Amino acid sequence: MKILLVGSGGREHAIAWKISQSPKLEKLFIAPGNAGTKSIGTNVEISDTDIDALKNFALAREIDLTIVGPEAPLALGIVDVFVETGLSIFGPTASAARLESSKSFAKDVMKKWNIPTASYKAFQDPEKAHAYLENLNYFPTVLKADGLASGKGVYICQHKSEALSALQDIMVSKVFGDAGTTLVIEEFLEGWELSAFAFTDGESISDLVAACDYKRVGEGDTGPNTGGMGAFSPPRIWDQNLKDQIRDLVIKPIVEAMRTDHEPFVGTIFAGMMITETGPKVVEFNCRLGDPETQVILPLLGNDILEIFESCVNRRLNSVKVDWRKDASVAVVLASGGYPSAYSTGYPIDGLTLGGDSVNIFHAGTKLDEEGKIITNGGRVLAVNALAPDINQAADVVYENIREITFRNMYYRADVAK
Repeated sequence: MKILLVGSGGREHAIAWKISQSPKLEKLFIAPGNAGTKSIGTNVEISDTDIDALKNFALAREIDLTIVGPEAPLALGIVDVFVETGLSIFGPTASAARLESSKSFAKDVMKKWNIPTASYKAFQDPEKAHAYLENLNYFPTVLKADGLASGKGVYICQHKSEALSALQDIMVSKVFGDAGTTLVIEEFLEGWELSAFAFTDGESISDLVAACDYKRVGEGDTGPNTGGMGAFSPPRIWDQNLKDQIRDLVIKPIVEAMRTDHEPFVGTIFAGMMITETGPKVVEFNCRLGDPETQVILPLLGNDILEIFESCVNRRLNSVKVDWRKDASVAVVLASGGYPSAYSTGYPIDGLTLGGDSVNIFHAGTKLDEEGKIITNGGRVLAVNALAPDINQAADVVYENIREITFRNMYYRADVAK
């Protein structure tokens, strides 16, 4: 099969790495890719949001299947355009992807279908949102930009003054652009946080896998939110009972809701969950694999990933038994100093040749310079992953290997999975 993978981050390198293991693979193109994907397939200089150029490339190269990594192309309707052109593509339509691109839409669907989630109010008028917050008596509370904000559009506010400041940022100053046209204010949930993933063909769902990620830049969960500083799988509280609850209360109902009321959701359902004293509750849905969660869960996948993608697109997922290994997996992100605020790039990276079959380095913000040397090219630069019989051993292996990698102003959290 000739495959086109859309995206350029650590998630896409992990997907490309897994695709490269498939006996079905004939040729792999990654648009635009990074220095890591270049060693697996052929990078193509097309932006992941240039839908027409991606479509034309897929037609010209007679691509058999396109896989979409990031959320932005899905929200822009890449699946709709490809399907209309007769091209096979893995991912939800723009309408189905509203589960991620509009938090208020997702909340309304969950409310109608009794899917457990935090109580909420949605506002399009800043003055009405301001009045609501002025009368709010319980804190902390959570304010969210309705649209896509690269994982950074969420404010957990401890006091009314923080909430009013967040409202100003989101709806008035528009720090997240049009994503802040609608504001969601919701109940703060306490408990264990985890992400649950399942593949779906719009009707059937695969066996679930779960991971925990680290969103804040600083150790001890301090500092601003990031795209993710590390992850591990499985969560320490993950067991068959919890898996069954999330499948029956969340994943199956949301797939049924989309098929019944909207459009069938084909792709990867990613449920951000809080496991509270009263059971699992959805924090948010995403419509693709997560980053950096992908870098810990795909090394645990026992199947040919192309077979899974094909079966979802062809509506026959029930013919494939998705198998997740019982090992533990940990990934730690190496970032540019200053991330997620201002940072510099263009620094050479040394120590990328690591030993051991259980250790992987997934590239995110990297590229090749004119001499072919791998240099930094983003805020999150690399993710170092390791598998082991338990979480503690996997974390130890990761940190041992991180000590071999260097680039100027390298930063990472030392408490991932600890």
